Amino acid sequence: MYQESIVLLNKAVGGELSAVHQYMYFHFQCDDQGYDLLAALFKQTAIQEMLHIEKIAERILFLKGDIEMAATDPVHKIHDVKEMLAVAQRLEEQSIKDYNNWAVACSNHADSMTKKLFEELVMDEERHYNQYDNELGNISKFGNEYLALQSIERSKTVSLAPANPNPRKP
Repeated sequence: MYQESIVLLNKAVGGELSAVHQYMYFHFQCDDQGYDLLAALFKQTAIQEMLHIEKIAERILFLKGDIEMAATDPVHKIHDVKEMLAVAQRLEEQSIKDYNNWAVACSNHADSMTKKLFEELVMDEERHYNQYDNELGNISKFGNEYLALQSIERSKTVSLAPANPNPRKP
């Protein structure tokens, strides 16, 4: 009865796993470049996507399905911050579209709880999209100075801190 929902939920797991991998890669790259605020944003979003996987997996198990833990997309190795944000924005946009469509599909086969879960996920993905949009807007408005301020802030923190075995982390 709920087989279609289980299929859609597993597609969501695959997409969320891909997002976790991609956002953690972006986190590592931003951290390496000294962009602490963006690194934290990508890391926090990855953690939120992991929480999505947990909610989706719980629903799959409730429906007596099995969870497919396979990412749907490879990690894109991007080092340019603007490009990272644009890719993140596209990922969120695709998730919003998919989850809205899948909520409708679940409604059509009388699975209101899975429909509700997809609708809740849409709200989170829209918030993520907005965060990336705001960051792109800041870069557009302030240029590379916006990014430079993040690196300068890290440099000040590191230079004022006592000796640290990991100099990149204050």
